[in-house]
Amino acid sequence: MSAAEFLLSAVLGFMFWKKGLHRRFPAMGAYLALRVVSAPILSVLLIIQSQPWGRNYFIPYFLVFWAVYIASAGLLFFICMEVFRSALSTLPGLLKFGIVIFRWAVLVSVIVTFSTISFAHGGLQIIPDVGIALMRSVSLLELCLLAFLCLCMNALRLSVRDLAFGISLGFGVMSSNDFVFATLTARFASLTAPLQFVYESLILVSLGTWVAYCALPEPVRKPLVMPVNSTIYRWNEIASALGHTGTQVAVPQPANSFFLTDVENVVEKVLNRNLKRRESES
Repeated sequence: MSAAEFLLSAVLGFMFWKKGLHRRFPAMGAYLALRVVSAPILSVLLIIQSQPWGRNYFIPYFLVFWAVYIASAGLLFFICMEVFRSALSTLPGLLKFGIVIFRWAVLVSVIVTFSTISFAHGGLQIIPDVGIALMRSVSLLELCLLAFLCLCMNALRLSVRDLAFGISLGFGVMSSNDFVFATLTARFASLTAPLQFVYESLILVSLGTWVAYCALPEPVRKPLVMPVNSTIYRWNEIASALGHTGTQVAVPQPANSFFLTDVENVVEKVLNRNLKRRESES
């Protein structure tokens, strides 16, 4: 199953680059490249360190595995950003406002991640705690992004066959798989445990879903047409206006006078006008 995962990742990466999708989703392209390059290296190190004579290679396998794991978690944050940008590309105002909120959410997630680490383990044992905490945060973000796309699909005129939705769907399945697996199994479980096969099967399903999305022609995004009184249109206009100073208008300041004084000035102007009119008539 690990060999099948590597082959699917290689096929997916080849299709992704051949169709030029890495220009549209560069972080996704880097994530696929990381999977393809790291899989054979980790497999070789795992086989070596599992041998009686290769136990000295546990540290290299440990460092490479968690380095790839943490790098993947970092790339997943950028992939979520790319999917969000692609989904809201027809609403630039909401996209600009949403990106600001999205970045703050990522910052808060990172702060919460490092604040919840117990730091009970010392030395190299702190690396798994950091990696798992980061991946837990980005998994929650992926599930929230998938829920957002499912709820707003009609409003955004987003097709189910759109690649942005397909990427989010695959990562949503992986995130759910990770949470269920972490709940039902111990932290250091055997690779031959029955739940491991279910876990690997869902990973293969996610990779197969991405291969299908890359192989099938993607529908062209139609222009978003909506009535002027539409709620989402007003939100987009309000979001577009936020942060723009626009042209400055000089507003006259009211004079520091009482109401009766103003009335007297008006009456005096009217009387003067009438006097001038009578003088001109005479």
